[in-house]
Amino acid sequence: MLQYKKIEIFTSEEARWEGRPLYAAIVQFVHDLKIAARCLVTRGVEGSYESGEIATGRLEVLSYNMPVCVTIVAPAAESEKILSKAAEMVKDGIVTVQDLNVFSYRTHGRLIPKGSRARDIMTPSPKQVNLDSPLDDVARLLLSSTFTGVPVVDGENRPIGVISQGDLIYKAGMPMRIGLLAESDQGKVSPILEALAARQAKEVMTQPAVTIGQDKLVTDAVDLMLKKKVKRLPVVDAEGRLVGIISRVDVFHTIMRECPDWRAFQKQEIGVELRIVADITRPDTPTVFPQTPVEEVIRLIDCNNIQMVCVVDKDGYFLGLISDRDLLGAFADHSSGIWDYFMNKISSTEQGLLGEDLRKKTAGEVMNTNIVTVQEDAPINEAIRLMLERAIKRLPVVDSQGKFKGLVSRDALLRAGFASTSGTPA
Repeated sequence: MLQYKKIEIFTSEEARWEGRPLYAAIVQFVHDLKIAARCLVTRGVEGSYESGEIATGRLEVLSYNMPVCVTIVAPAAESEKILSKAAEMVKDGIVTVQDLNVFSYRTHGRLIPKGSRARDIMTPSPKQVNLDSPLDDVARLLLSSTFTGVPVVDGENRPIGVISQGDLIYKAGMPMRIGLLAESDQGKVSPILEALAARQAKEVMTQPAVTIGQDKLVTDAVDLMLKKKVKRLPVVDAEGRLVGIISRVDVFHTIMRECPDWRAFQKQEIGVELRIVADITRPDTPTVFPQTPVEEVIRLIDCNNIQMVCVVDKDGYFLGLISDRDLLGAFADHSSGIWDYFMNKISSTEQGLLGEDLRKKTAGEVMNTNIVTVQEDAPINEAIRLMLERAIKRLPVVDSQGKFKGLVSRDALLRAGFASTSGTPA
């Protein structure tokens, strides 16, 4: 049996806490505790109070201060938090508590709250560019920001298209991603920006813009992002004007703010129907050994259009990670050779851009070992928490012994979070 408490608060519709109806404030407080508890608010059809007032729903009496009962079922260990707060909040009412023996407790581990609207989680007043904005201005905006895409609006502030990092690379010829440019020497970045200045946003933007109405559900926004394979959605008002933007990170922040600690639920022997990291791990992630030459690592990253490879030993244990950013940092004294390599994207048959000293380096010498990982049996919201805290887009997954199992990405997390809400396969 699970040891629980049933707390009942008998009050009225007129009771208030900090300007809100008391019953609504109590429900919000219990929600914010993120514990294995459920609340029920019931409104009576008739009742009386100590003052002699009679509340009734009969029209001839016209009394509207109806009795209200808030019932809370919560773990015994958590009940004191609720009772102490109730004693503070309830200025007009009665608080009772009873022991409960819960035979079974099962719940569906939803990640995305059903009632959240786009306007509730969007980033308001987002950065934007015009149709005639020069691409060097667009690139500078992205270089100074944490995002990698920006909406393009017309004269009436209606989104016409979106310019992403990919649009700048594949349509405008920008040689490398924004993250690498931001960490590169300004003397090398300036010529790239000068080359972009000759073109305008309308020439390379992806159109039409995929937008979402501000009153639409968050689950609708996620569904649209997955269907259209976009990372962000401009949010528009009833007239189609830009009022905000929703990215995958906005969705993840909502999940972490709203969802309870599912692992804590499982420790309390509560049956939680929740997907785990292993369900969404991509196992075909490129790996190399510590003795792999750096030149081979660079070509692996370049030829496969990926940003990183993982380093494992002969038994499959995770040792570290190498990204294109790590390579530029590791060869700070020889950055021109690495820079030229990425700029020219040479094939495996071309030689000469990398110096001999660079070719002698191995993966083990340049890999980043300060890498956070996640256990394959962890709940999905644990992976979301780590990615948000560390501002990373891909997370290495290991088993209980530390053997590498693959990577989990933001896209996979978004699909999993939506699937656990709607039932749509990830």
